[in-house]
Amino acid sequence: MKRIMLKLSGEALAGEKKQGFDEETVRKVALQVKQLVDDGIEVGIVIGGGNFWRGRSSENIDRTKADQIGMLATVMNCIYVSEIFRSVGMMTNILTPFEIGSFTKLFSKDRANKYFSKGMVVFFAGGTGHPYFSTDTGVVLRAIEVEAEVILLAKAVDGVYDSDPRVNPDAKKYDEVSIDEVIEKNLQVVDMTASIMARDNKKEMWVFDLNEENSIVNTIKGKFNGTKVTV
Repeated sequence: MKRIMLKLSGEALAGEKKQGFDEETVRKVALQVKQLVDDGIEVGIVIGGGNFWRGRSSENIDRTKADQIGMLATVMNCIYVSEIFRSVGMMTNILTPFEIGSFTKLFSKDRANKYFSKGMVVFFAGGTGHPYFSTDTGVVLRAIEVEAEVILLAKAVDGVYDSDPRVNPDAKKYDEVSIDEVIEKNLQVVDMTASIMARDNKKEMWVFDLNEENSIVNTIKGKFNGTKVTV
C-alpha cells in the first residue's frame, strides 16, 4: 500500500477525559504512524473537532457560525497532533482550504503531493472550508483528491454495528459490509454525503477502534479487528 488517508476521532484523542487531548494517546498514535512512514507509506490525516466543539447541538448559534467554529477546532487539533508527530521524529505539514496567516498552508493537490514526496505526514485541517459539510465529507473528499488507496476511520468504537452498541447490548457487528448497505440502512459509518461520495468514487473505508493496542499498524498489516466497508 502506497498512500492512505487516516481519520482520527477528536473524542478518541481525548481519551477518558472526553475533552481536549490525552497526550499519551496522541503519542501512541504518532509512534504507530511513524512505523508506517518508515515502511514507505504516505499518510494523510484528517482530525475531527468533537473534543473541542459540538456547536450543532446549540439552538442559540447560527449553523454557519457553529460550523466555522468546528473548522477552527480541527485546525487546533492538527497543530497539536502535528507537533507530537514531530517530537517522535516525523516531518509534517498542515493544509487548510482557507488562509490562516502563517499557521498553515493553503490546500492544493500539487502541494499535498509535493509534501508526500518529501516523506511528510500531511494534515488536512478545516474540513471542506464550507459550512454544512462534516469532517466525514472532508476526509472522503481529500482521499479522492490525493488518490489515497483506502480511508482508515479510527474511532472510539471497534467497527460498524447494525445499531448503537452503547444503547443495544445485542447490536450485531459487521466484519464486512458494502457501502450500498451502509447507505440503505443508514448505518452511520460516516454521514450520508460522505457515504455517497465514497461509493461513487470507489473509496473503501476500514473502521476500527483507535484505543485498541497498535490498531493502526495492525490494520495496515492485516491483523484487522474492525469492519471493512467495501465498494
